[in-house]
Amino acid sequence: MLTLEKFEEASEVVRRVTLETKLVYSDYFSQQTGAKVFFKPENLQFTGAYKVRGAYYKMSTLTEEERAKGVITASAGNHAQGVAYAAKCYGAKATIVMPTTTPLIKVNRTKGYGAEVVLYGDVYDEACAKAYELAEEHGYTFVHPFDDLTVATGQGTIAMEIVKELPLVDYILVPIGGGGLATGVSTLAKLLNPKIKVIGVEPANANCMQESIKNGKVTTLPSVNTIADGTAVKTPGTKIFPYIQKNLDDIITVEDAELVGAFLDMVENHKLIVENSGLLTVAALKHLDLKGKKVVSILSGGNMDVITMSSVVQQGLILRDRIFTVSVLLPDKPGELSKVAAVVAKEHGNVIKLSHNQFVSINRSAAVELRITMESFGTEHKQEIISALEKEGYRPKVVQTNM
Repeated sequence: MLTLEKFEEASEVVRRVTLETKLVYSDYFSQQTGAKVFFKPENLQFTGAYKVRGAYYKMSTLTEEERAKGVITASAGNHAQGVAYAAKCYGAKATIVMPTTTPLIKVNRTKGYGAEVVLYGDVYDEACAKAYELAEEHGYTFVHPFDDLTVATGQGTIAMEIVKELPLVDYILVPIGGGGLATGVSTLAKLLNPKIKVIGVEPANANCMQESIKNGKVTTLPSVNTIADGTAVKTPGTKIFPYIQKNLDDIITVEDAELVGAFLDMVENHKLIVENSGLLTVAALKHLDLKGKKVVSILSGGNMDVITMSSVVQQGLILRDRIFTVSVLLPDKPGELSKVAAVVAKEHGNVIKLSHNQFVSINRSAAVELRITMESFGTEHKQEIISALEKEGYRPKVVQTNM
């Protein structure tokens, strides 16, 4: 049972290994939503995510014999680091099975805490099956990333901190993968104040909990496809499901493209690096009517590798028309390129790449293609640049940007 006494105990235990993640007020998102929006920045934890809470509390409840056997888990990264760190604290051996698609930063950091890493499967569910197999073979103690009430109790300590700092909170938004975090947070929030609304947020293409709630039973998705790797789960937890049914007020989904925009917003307005799963609750703010309410979005983690980060930033700029590409046809003669460049410069566009194709027509003298990739301040500025090119007779055509 998830009881207030257990949550209080867990809060005392996890304090040994967690950093104080004070709420961050967001003036930007408050203006966007008409609410008072705060972030719970669990991306700033020592292991880069909230998962250390549940992992460490679980480890504290194991017997000496169970720790001596060694522990094993499956994880897309954040739980892996939490278990590896907790095991190191208790001097226990840890084996972590991670999907082959796990970002390199999460793999390396897990190894850095002394754990043995086994890469297996394309998604969490396949890695989990392998972890159970290894646990049976070697006698390891399995620490489930979400379908474990003790782990969920540790995760729920986040709600204790939120309510202590913001007693009159109206809404708490929580990301959902398998459901452990949502179980702990929603259950404790309702124990502390039944009026608090707790909303779960899933990727649109990995909405296993939403489907399970709709069907009234734990449901397995045929596949998942999302950039939010930490929440790419096909089957939610069975032990925790009754708590989700009872305590979660609603579940909404967001598209991957919205996470890209949310990443850009967080970097530019708060200077915070938040991984895609942690951005679910940020993207969800625009889906809810929160006017006049006090809202906390839980930023569950910040473990994003730089290659993914670079890709997300580029895609975000393209989606918001701050980088775009136009194609224009020019006569193949000296001076034409400088004329086009002058038009763009006059409108304060910043050219970042040019592509000159002489073979777009068999009559080179009549036309060659120039593709211009440039920066703008947004959609309105982009249209001003295009209009200026049109006035000079260039007939610009917006084409796909390839960085």
